[in-house]
Amino acid sequence: MRGLLSDHKIRHNIEDTEDIKDTEEIKDIKDTEDIKDTEDIEDGVQNVMRTKNRLLNAMPQALFNKLSPFLREVTLQSGDRLHEPGYEIRHLYFPLNCALSITIVMWDGTTAETGMVGNREVLGINSLMGGQETTQTTYNVQIPGKALRIDSEILRNEFDQNKDLRDVILRYTQAFIAQISQTSACNSLHQIDQRLARWLLEVHDRVEGDDLALTQEFIANMLGIRRAGVTQRAQIMQEKGFIRYNRGHIHIQDRTRLEAYSCECFQTLREEYDRLLPVNSGMVP
Repeated sequence: MRGLLSDHKIRHNIEDTEDIKDTEEIKDIKDTEDIKDTEDIEDGVQNVMRTKNRLLNAMPQALFNKLSPFLREVTLQSGDRLHEPGYEIRHLYFPLNCALSITIVMWDGTTAETGMVGNREVLGINSLMGGQETTQTTYNVQIPGKALRIDSEILRNEFDQNKDLRDVILRYTQAFIAQISQTSACNSLHQIDQRLARWLLEVHDRVEGDDLALTQEFIANMLGIRRAGVTQRAQIMQEKGFIRYNRGHIHIQDRTRLEAYSCECFQTLREEYDRLLPVNSGMVP
């Protein structure tokens, strides 16, 4: 598990060519308040937002209309590092079909995942909470795909002024704290088999399709266990028919049985997310 992240390319300035106009766009988000829903908002972006990111779906229509001109679709590759400790968080990411990991690297180089972000969440909420830097965590792309990116200053200004946005973000923050708390308890109390099943279900919930591009080494680092432990448990799950595993890829074959094999943590977290961020809240697709 040593030095896993050091082998990945650093992406502080991901899609730098798209950043050129960011400063100009920050000038005044209030200018967008009078934009009409169907005249000035690109239908393609609107549909993507409505159907693929649950947190954006939870926003009221007027708030969505106000933010949408500042959201840019970006493609993220596996292993990209979106943020490192000590640097200012420049962007927030609303995943559409990718999975992102928040990780901590210890002094000896070992790595563990402390949070997962996918199509029901946003990455970078630290920038809205008074501190624009993180001192511990790194943001990595776990499974490649697309996300909608927004300049942190734009969203921070709107967060300070707009109660609707604060309500959504604070409800999400509560859900994310629940994720961290439940994961901590799970890692301390449950068997590796259950933890692996729970983690695969969490990833599956956040991306499109049943095929997950995941290596055993990566899973081991995210769970903080030995690679041999992942190999052994994945083989058992394959023999039981829960998953199908090929080099670097896991196919979820029987999700219902995989859920039954997992611990209660997966269902507990799902219920908490549903309570705080109901599917039909805000905008309705």
